[in-house]
Amino acid sequence: MIREDALAGLPVRGALPVLERALDAHGAAVLCAPPGTGKTTLVPIALAGLLESGGTGTRGRVVVAEPRRIAARAAARRMAWLLGERVGGRVGFTVRGERVVGPDTAIEVVTTGVLLQRLQRDQELAGVGTVVLDECHERHLDADTVAAFLLDVRETLRPELRLLAASATTDAEGWARLLGGAPVVEAEGVAHPVDVVWAPPGRPVRPPHGMRVDPALLAHVASVVRRALAERGGDVLCFLPGVGEIARVAGLLGDGAGAEVLQVHGRAPAAVQDAVLSPGRRRRVVLATSVAESSLTVPGVRVVVDSGLAREPRTDHARGLGSLTTVRASRAAARQRAGRAGREAPGTVYRCWAEAEDAGLPRFPAPEIKVADLTAFALQAACWGDPDASGLALLDPPPAGAMAAARSVLGAVGAVGPSGRATDRGRRMARLGLHPRLARALVDGAPEVGSRRAAEVVALLSEEPPREYGDDLAAAWRTARRGGDAYGARWRAEADRLARSLGGTGSAPGRPAAASDDAVAGFVTALAFPERLARARGGTSYLMVSGTGAELGEGSPLRSAPWLAVAVADRQAQAASARVRLAAVVDEATARTAAGHLAALGEEVRWEDGDVVARRVDRLGAVELSVRPLPEPGPGLVRDALLEGLRREGPGLLSWSRDAAALRQRLGFLHRVLGTPWPDVSDTSLLDRAGEWLEPELSRARRRADLARIDAGECLRRLLPWAAGEAARLDELAPERIEVPSGSRIRVDYSGEQPVLAVKLQELFGLQETPRLAGVPVLVHLLSPAGRPAAVTADLASFWRDGYRAVRAELRGRYPKHPWPEDPGTAEPTRGVKRRR
Repeated sequence: MIREDALAGLPVRGALPVLERALDAHGAAVLCAPPGTGKTTLVPIALAGLLESGGTGTRGRVVVAEPRRIAARAAARRMAWLLGERVGGRVGFTVRGERVVGPDTAIEVVTTGVLLQRLQRDQELAGVGTVVLDECHERHLDADTVAAFLLDVRETLRPELRLLAASATTDAEGWARLLGGAPVVEAEGVAHPVDVVWAPPGRPVRPPHGMRVDPALLAHVASVVRRALAERGGDVLCFLPGVGEIARVAGLLGDGAGAEVLQVHGRAPAAVQDAVLSPGRRRRVVLATSVAESSLTVPGVRVVVDSGLAREPRTDHARGLGSLTTVRASRAAARQRAGRAGREAPGTVYRCWAEAEDAGLPRFPAPEIKVADLTAFALQAACWGDPDASGLALLDPPPAGAMAAARSVLGAVGAVGPSGRATDRGRRMARLGLHPRLARALVDGAPEVGSRRAAEVVALLSEEPPREYGDDLAAAWRTARRGGDAYGARWRAEADRLARSLGGTGSAPGRPAAASDDAVAGFVTALAFPERLARARGGTSYLMVSGTGAELGEGSPLRSAPWLAVAVADRQAQAASARVRLAAVVDEATARTAAGHLAALGEEVRWEDGDVVARRVDRLGAVELSVRPLPEPGPGLVRDALLEGLRREGPGLLSWSRDAAALRQRLGFLHRVLGTPWPDVSDTSLLDRAGEWLEPELSRARRRADLARIDAGECLRRLLPWAAGEAARLDELAPERIEVPSGSRIRVDYSGEQPVLAVKLQELFGLQETPRLAGVPVLVHLLSPAGRPAAVTADLASFWRDGYRAVRAELRGRYPKHPWPEDPGTAEPTRGVKRRR
């Protein structure tokens, strides 16, 4: 029997007529409804035509897509309860590994991942009349992809298919544009008021870094939970970024919290998740990740404690490493979290940050398509027939670099061909519901080690085992096999699913089913992550095939392994090496087999340790397997190595005589003052034009010593502007020496911004105007008879008129044998002392 009283109390009911008209007129709509209004439960029931008793859903099945399994199961159970029946009747659900539907099912709640797989198998979605994309504000990659595929289906195959994007906090205008100008329907909630209590830490705490959260902040969160229990009634829902932080706060609360402490996250057993969604017999503290932000109501909650942190994926495409990182939660997430406190009655949210910081939070979470590994997305797009995703309607386009990295991985595992189109193998991999790397490991590993064993290892890789299982993958496999915990149960169910998807249990003669757990775990992991194969280089340090360093934790049982297949590693910003979290032992033969596409045998000639090194190298990516000297390297390779040496150490490797250095300075002066056609002779330019001025000497050189014998000055003259006819003017525009009135030829110093002429003062008697070179006045350093600076001027006439008297008064007594006439402008220049009379 339909629970009319419960349905009547859902505020979204008043918006249903407007919503129905919008969908009938446009075929798509955006629904914005606050938490607790019935957006997730009543709307699908209405769209399926089940509000009337005995309704059978004549409008076609309604599929509701939720971002998480816990939300999908909870929404289905809540709708079935509202209809007065059990799940599997008119309301059912499908999540990975579990399907509860029946012949009369009119509403099916699925995860977005399940819907994505279904669309690839049946683009028309036969029998489906409406698809509801719930919690679309979270911007999960699967949800964005599903929306794009559904829009494609509506445009080409099923124009009558109705689409509804629903959320409590979302970019409504953006979704409306994406859905072709769809109307936005807003449902007014009767959300109970929620008081905000700002509860920042008393002392500064370190900001999150990678996966690390300052223990002082977690201790503060635990203290705020105790404060909330003392100041407010009802259950407390506390939001934390991850499983580790939940366990830490639970430990801090201990048995003295005065309430039952429950831990809810994606890895929690279904029984625990279900228990949280049922009223408790005693007061409860529910410690949860973002899985509790939306789509489900935790009964009895009147207080929310928000740590203000969330986890987002990050991918280092260059190193092939992906990880989660801790970030400040967005304002949209904070609103969603606070709304949990007002679902059933007035409530309170304690925010563990200062009110002044609130405006600086990001408005919405970062779209996953902008920050995540796009390999699975790229395979989905390729199977859909749009390899570069350029034709997909997406709120945010995928970053070009991330897509290029994804296509490279797909090509390496044979999932796409040269054109980017999915191969038959790629389509088979996509149907497995795994990341393409894991699908490759399953498909290629099963014939070698048997379907069951390959499936078990891949199931371990698809959901990282608890940290207490350790970092040895084979040992973790044995622990999971023994069972006894929630992870073990989930692992076994996923292994069963994967084994069924393959069929058969045989293995190839080369790697029999009797092979050790270590060998099988290592082989399958290496197939999944060939770039993360790593060879020991001493102690706990390893070098991955990708070129990234890796470190094992102290006390790891893997320390003695010569090779590892790394399953999980993360590299913090500015860290020199990645930290290995989970790996399996392999041997070199396995590494060569799994990463054969990265193997290379060739001649390497490069500049190393200050000279040319030539060798024949057998390598696997960045790992050198064997090295032998190369007695006769190719001249072109040697030339490239010498150029690399010049780039690293500069033109100083060549022989620069005094005249050669002076010529370079003269040319530099002319280029600076006159520009073209006088050449740029900076280090960068000289190295860029090495082929013009260092040949053929460079091609004849074989090592560093040969470079030192190259006369740089002679080579440099090749850059003079001979073709322009200006080369002959070099000595006119920038002479090496200038003749002064005494008859001496004085060398000009061009090393500074202005040419410098350093000459004894007596040799310039009678010279009224300062010499100019290429239009630039020379800076004259007037020297005493002993060669020490007496004055500096770029205006001789002014010096003779104003400055000379002071110099004469100071120096004539010190150098009485030298002439110091009163009128230097008419005096005879001289190199020596006064003439005897």
